[in-house]
Amino acid sequence: MIEYRKEGRIAIITINRPEALGAMTVKGFEELHDALVDFRDDDELLVSIITGTGDKAFCSGADIKDMLPYIKRTANKPWQQPTTIMRGLNIWKPLIAALNGLTLGGGLEIALACDIRIASENAKFGFPEVKAGMFPGAGGTQRLPRLIPSGIAAEMIFSGKMIDATEAYRVGLVNKVVPLDKLMPVAKEIAEAICEAGPVAVRAAKEAMVRGMSLGLDEGLQLEGTLTRTVVFSRDFEEGIIAFDEKRKPKFQGR
Repeated sequence: MIEYRKEGRIAIITINRPEALGAMTVKGFEELHDALVDFRDDDELLVSIITGTGDKAFCSGADIKDMLPYIKRTANKPWQQPTTIMRGLNIWKPLIAALNGLTLGGGLEIALACDIRIASENAKFGFPEVKAGMFPGAGGTQRLPRLIPSGIAAEMIFSGKMIDATEAYRVGLVNKVVPLDKLMPVAKEIAEAICEAGPVAVRAAKEAMVRGMSLGLDEGLQLEGTLTRTVVFSRDFEEGIIAFDEKRKPKFQGR
């Protein structure tokens, strides 16, 4: 159900299960893990876009019949669960979520684990898990209140309330709202802009941001200083300085 392709320096991961509104199965999460690891480890790839198929849903969450028994069976054996960007898999390359419709439950948790979120005008967001006696346990309770006002996050998590794309933009859940036919072009435009930057610097910037959010300011500044020293001694930094002096576009190598 996960399609994975490479377009130049951009990896495109597509949840391809429109007949089930993109609902994720155990196999789907395993395939997502494999695609993300390949993206992480391929030095030629700089940015990934994660999207869905069709005009109705990005991902409506977990396939209840498939996932819930598995979650219960492995609750005390978390090492048996595939690691993903929601938990356990750190990727310091940028991830863009292109949200083409319903983004619910685990789908919203996938989107929250990305760095940039672009929504189509018909997108809707929510955590309906509590209505089935569960709660969003793949990062939803941690990431949503860090991104939007805690009161709005609490209402969504505690009641299962959904919000539309306009409200998602207003509260800061998504970066942009665009017509559906513009969704992937806009996502690719952002991805290409990131690809023009120095890869070493971008990876360091993401690591500093993501890790820094769980640190106090002083510790975060120390982390930033450590990563700055790493970047300063990279070939990309040297190339950036030379290109600036020569008034030309830098040719970064990601090293």
